[in-house]
Formats: sequence, structure tokens, C-alpha cells
Amino acid sequence: MEGRQEGDYYYVDIDDRLNERYGIVHKLGHGTFSTIWLAIDEETRKYVAIKVEIAQSDGSEGDVLTDISQSLANSNISNDKKLLIPTLLDRFEISGPEGTHPCLVTLPARHNLKNAQYNASTELFQLDVARSLAAQLAIAVSIVHEKGYAHGDIHLRNILLQLPSSLDDLSVEKLYETYGKPERRLVEPPKWAESETASTDLSAPTYSVATVCLSVPGHEITLAEAKLTLSDFGTAFRPADKSRYASYADLELRPPEASFEPETPLDFASDIWSLGCAIFEILGNRPLIDGGPTIDDGDFERPGEITVRQVELSGRMPSAWWRRWKERQKWYTEEGRPLLHANRTWPWERRLEEWVQAPRQTSGMETLAEDELAAVLKLLRDMFAWRPSDRPNISKVLSSDWMTRWALPAYQEGLKEQKDLKEPRDLEAHTE
Repeated sequence: MEGRQEGDYYYVDIDDRLNERYGIVHKLGHGTFSTIWLAIDEETRKYVAIKVEIAQSDGSEGDVLTDISQSLANSNISNDKKLLIPTLLDRFEISGPEGTHPCLVTLPARHNLKNAQYNASTELFQLDVARSLAAQLAIAVSIVHEKGYAHGDIHLRNILLQLPSSLDDLSVEKLYETYGKPERRLVEPPKWAESETASTDLSAPTYSVATVCLSVPGHEITLAEAKLTLSDFGTAFRPADKSRYASYADLELRPPEASFEPETPLDFASDIWSLGCAIFEILGNRPLIDGGPTIDDGDFERPGEITVRQVELSGRMPSAWWRRWKERQKWYTEEGRPLLHANRTWPWERRLEEWVQAPRQTSGMETLAEDELAAVLKLLRDMFAWRPSDRPNISKVLSSDWMTRWALPAYQEGLKEQKDLKEPRDLEAHTE
């Protein structure tokens, strides 16, 4: 919970009962603005995830998910596609010392794709799995856009792997036997508080609950198991309803218009840029543009250096932006000629070779054939057009050569393989 005062959170403990219905059995995770808990729904006897937001939350994520969930419930979209978006099963509020905390109830999930990669010995997904995940993510974004929303923060930590429905067959005792009992750890006195205050503050916990490990190493995930859910709609917005000028995405994922046209509202195209970053990272073993080391001193990259990486990928930016970029003279001539030595630049071809193809070959995993590599490169180049109006919309992304010939077929093959497994979660069983 670094970066926030401990008092911002509502303190949940194992065996707590929330909203007179949900019994807490384990901790699933935490973020800057929430903690997430695994609970038993006493009415349906199914496991659910409860996201308990900090007291300062405005509740907008619940509003977005309510709108999308209700729309999907009344649509003819297939169940596997509905599960690509969190299904809001319930929402309520709880009161604590710091105020009122919004709570969102959804289906539980495994860890995110970033954790899955990190836990893999190769830090890679099998190629057919990577293709399927990329297709599912694009479909999820298309659903969000179709409902009028831009997600606003697409990255691998906000993409969760779905849990098998067999989890509901486990009693709490069997759950603990399989995944481990909750582990309590002593909490150090908060750095922001005086020691005397911290020791007498009855609202401050003396311990925290460790997160349960439900993850599977990325390289072990099979095509049938490769089912994702796009999560965290806390920064989602409707471009048609309200102008959004600031991007809340991490710097390395942030679309350039947020920096170079700050007076122009963001739209769906901002998601396309971040989606391109995510697709590359799913295929490879590292982010397309990461936070370090820097070009100069090996420290973490700064905004200007991230822009250099973007120029390496997308070429010279529009003239007005080029003039607005104050640090440009450090790396480029007015005409756009790089001042860096050639071996210190990373164009598309080098990134694909060294971060996708080479690690796959070294790990004995399938690599992309030349025609597929060319199709991926074409799609990503299009998605990284400088101007938002020049990027393909999500429908064109889904109809691109790489999606139709490689990614979507892998997704369909995964659906076929899932038929041999237990049926996916029944949404109706969670809404009785």
C-alpha cells in the first residue's frame, strides 16, 4: 500500500462478514485505491471477489460497471465474451473511520498477466496462448468502446486470468488445503505517523493479510486456460458525455496526444495506443517502452526519453508537436536525424527480434513466421500513429490481417478446447 496513508483503507479481516451476506475467506490483492478479498456469498454459496475502495473514491467505477453489466445482460453476446468484462454482481457501501467505502462484488480471478509472465521461467506465454490473449483483449476493448466508454488504463496488471468454475466446488477448508491458509503479518508503524500516535490509534491494524497465490506460471498456461478479464474501470470515461484531457496511464503507456495536445480531449484512440503496447508485451518478454534504463545514465527513464522511444517507433512527430517538444534538440536535429549512435536506438524491427523472437528461440518456444511477423508489425505501426485520427478504431484492429489470420483463430481454438473441460462459470448462478 505504498504511496497512501494506511488510514485511507477500510481494514478487512478474515471471517469478517460484509453487507450481512459475504464471508471473507482470503485476500486476493491490493492496489493504490483498493483492497480485493475472496469471499463466500451466503445466498448463492459461490465464491466472489469484493473490491473495497478507499474512502475518497467517487464510486465512478461501480457506475461504469453497472451500466456495462446491465447492457451485456440484455444482449445476445456469447457468455465467453461477457466474461471478458467484470460482471458486477452486487455493490454496497461500508462506513469506516475515514468515511464511506464503495464495495464492488464480481467474479474472482487469478493474478494478472504481468504476474503470470513474471512467474514464468521464460517470462513468455506460449505463442498460441499469446495470440488468443491478444484477441480477447481486443474483443474486450471493442465491447467497452461499443458501450460508449474508453477504458483509460490498459496494461497487463489490469488484465486478469479467469479462474475455473471448479473453484466453487471447494469448501473453505479444501480451499485452504489447496492454496494455503491466510497468513497474517505484523504491520510496521506507518512512516507518516508519529510513533506515539500510531501506537494509540485503535483504527490502525497491527497486522496485514498476505495475498493468496492463485497464479499459474505464464508458460504453463494452456490454450483452454487462457481466458482473461479486462479489469479496473476506475479511470474509464465516456468521451461523448464529458471531456477528459489528462491521461492516467503510466508514462510509458500514455498516448502522446496527452502530452503534446493537452488542450484536446482524449477519445477512444487513446486506448488503441495502450492496446498496442499490451499486445507487444503479451507476445514478448518485456514492455514495448519500459521505464529504464535511461539513454544517458542508466537511471529510470524520464518523460523526454520515453518520447525518444516513441519517435524511434513512429518516426518524426507532427510539426507542431515537434516544435513543442522542448527536449528534442538533445536527441534529434530539426530535420529529425537522430544524434544517438545507431546501436543505441531501438526501432520496431530490433524490438521484435530481441524481445519477441530471440527469447522465444532461446527458450525453445515457437517463434513468429515471417508472414506473421510482418502482419504484427503492420498492425502495431498503424496503432502507433501519432495523431489519434490516424489510428485504426477497434473494429479495424479486429479486422486486421494479424487478428483474422492468427489471433482470432487461436481464440476460437481455445474455445473448442474448453468444451472438453468443465463448463465456464454460470453467471445466472451468481445473480440469484
